[in-house]
Amino acid sequence: MSEYENIAQRYIDSWNEKDADKRLALIDELYTPGVIFTDPLVSLVGTEAVAEMVAGAQEQFAGLEFGLGAVDGHHDIARFTWTLNAPGAQEPIVIGFDVITISGGKIERVHGFLDKVPG
Repeated sequence: MSEYENIAQRYIDSWNEKDADKRLALIDELYTPGVIFTDPLVSLVGTEAVAEMVAGAQEQFAGLEFGLGAVDGHHDIARFTWTLNAPGAQEPIVIGFDVITISGGKIERVHGFLDKVPG
């Protein structure tokens, strides 16, 4: 597994972690303290804000799981697709595409895009 695949998988793992303390620990390990996260729904700064956003998404999409798609990267940049699915479902409810920048092995910026959203 490449560094980019490893970081992208840990990113997905943090979105799927249900335990708030474990999730915050994963987020603190994965992101720089001043991470900037921007997607069509939110623009925020810092690991605590990321943890709150992820907790909100888990409440909104209870019972669904994030999955990792194709990962590509070079230098300090990676891009990957992700899905949000009901377990066992064949068609994802949400499909996204994120571009991250990495500093010192941690995510310092996330540029998120939503390719497919419900209704």
